[in-house]
Amino acid sequence: MFYTLAINWSGVAVQVAQLILALSILVLLHEFGHYITARWFGCRVEKFYLFFDPWFSLFKKKVGDTEYGVGWLPLGGYVKISGMIDESMDKEQMKQPPKSYEFRSKPAWQRLIIMLAGIIMNVLVAFIIYAMILFVWGEQKTPMSSLRDGVAVTDSLMSDIGLRSGDKILAVNGQPVPYFEDLAAKILIGSETIDVERNGQKMTVNVPVNLIGKLVESRRKKAYMFTERVPAYVGEYDKKFKMDTLGGYKAGLQKMDLITAIDSTPVKFYDEMSAILKNKKNQTVALSVTRKGQPVALTAKVDADGRIGIPFLTDKEYEALGAYKIEKREYGFLAAFPAGVNKSIEKLKAYIDQFALILNPKTEAYKGVGGFKAMGSVFPTFWSWEAFWNITAFLSIVLAFMNLLPIPALDGGHVMFTLYEMVSGRKPNEKFLEYAQMVGMILLLGLMLYANGNDWFGWGR
Repeated sequence: MFYTLAINWSGVAVQVAQLILALSILVLLHEFGHYITARWFGCRVEKFYLFFDPWFSLFKKKVGDTEYGVGWLPLGGYVKISGMIDESMDKEQMKQPPKSYEFRSKPAWQRLIIMLAGIIMNVLVAFIIYAMILFVWGEQKTPMSSLRDGVAVTDSLMSDIGLRSGDKILAVNGQPVPYFEDLAAKILIGSETIDVERNGQKMTVNVPVNLIGKLVESRRKKAYMFTERVPAYVGEYDKKFKMDTLGGYKAGLQKMDLITAIDSTPVKFYDEMSAILKNKKNQTVALSVTRKGQPVALTAKVDADGRIGIPFLTDKEYEALGAYKIEKREYGFLAAFPAGVNKSIEKLKAYIDQFALILNPKTEAYKGVGGFKAMGSVFPTFWSWEAFWNITAFLSIVLAFMNLLPIPALDGGHVMFTLYEMVSGRKPNEKFLEYAQMVGMILLLGLMLYANGNDWFGWGR
C-alpha cells in the first residue's frame, strides 16, 4: 500500500536496525570463514571482532589464544591471524622469524583457501537464505503479458525518454521481458531500445546511455519507475498509519470505492489520479465515486505533495478484477536448494552488470554509488522478515563479489598475490606487501568517503 506520509524517525530507526543486523550477520559469517579455515590449518587466530576497535572495544573476552570482541566502529569486522599482513599492520611481529603457527609459514594452497573462505562463506549464506525464502514464502511473479492495461509510468524521466502510461512492453533490446518484476532492471542495465504497443500500434523507444545518471540526478530517494496500470479502486486503509493525515480517509473513502472523476475530470486509472492531484496541492477537490453501484460525492483535502492518500488493492484483488495475473510457485524443502542456487547466480550476474555500468563513465552510473545511507534506504520502514532476508541475501552476494576484487587490503588482493606466488614460485617481498596493504587501505577509505559523501552531498553529481 502507498500512502502520503513522510518517513518518520521510527521508520528510519527500523531501517537502521535492519541494516546493522544484516551487516552483523554477514560480517560475522564472512570472518568465521577465515577463522575456521585458519584454525583447521593450524594458524593462531589472535582476534575475532565484529566491528572495528581502534583505541577501545565495547566487549572483549579471551578464550585460549583468541580474543573475541565487539568494536565500536560499525564498518565491518576482522580476524587477526598471526603472521599475516593485514589491516592491523603489525610490523613488529613480521620482523620476527616465522613460527609454525603463523599464516606466513603455511603452504601457498592453504593460505589461498584461508583467504577465499570468507568469500565462499558469503556465497553459501546467500544460497541458503534464498533457498529458505523460497521454501517459506515461495515465489510470486507477474507475467508481463497479463497486464491488461499495460504499465503506469511513475517517473517523469521515463516519460521524457518517450514511455507513456498504458504502454504494453513487448521487448527490451529486442528480447521479451517475461515478468514485470524484471522490467526496471532490464531497462537500467545497458538497454538501448524498448519495443512497446501503444493504442494498438507498435513502436520503439530509444534509451539514452546515461539513463542511470539522469535518474540519480532527478531524485535521491527510493522511487518506482513503473507500476502495473490498475483501475482507480480504493484499497483498505491500514490502521498502523496515521489516518488523520490522509485526505482520502478523512473524506470518507472506503475500500472498493471506484473513483470516476476528480473536479469533474474523468478518471479511469490510479495513475491518472496522481497526475491530476499534483496540480491541486494544498487545495480541496471534489471526488466522484461509485460505491456498490451507487454514485457518491465526496470532498478531500490534497496535501503539499499533491496526494490524498489512497491505498492500492492487494494483488489478489487486482487479479480478481482482471488487471493482471499472479504466478505463485511453492517449493518443497529439497527443491528450494537448487532454486536458491539459481537465484543467487541470477542476482550475481545482475550485480556484475551493474558494476560494469559504474565503470563506464558514459552511463554516469557512478553518480548513484552510495554508502550506508543508501544501503539502509533499501530496507522497508516497517519490519518484514521476507524483505529483510531478501536484502540480506543480496548484500551477501555483493560482499562476496566486492571482496574478490584484486585490491590490496581486500581478500581478492591477498588471493592475487598468493596466486602469483603459486604460479611464479616466488613469494612477494614482505615489505612490498606492507606497502600494498597501505595503498589498498587508503584506496578503500577514499572509496568509502566518496560513497558516503555521495549519499549526503551528491559528490558524484
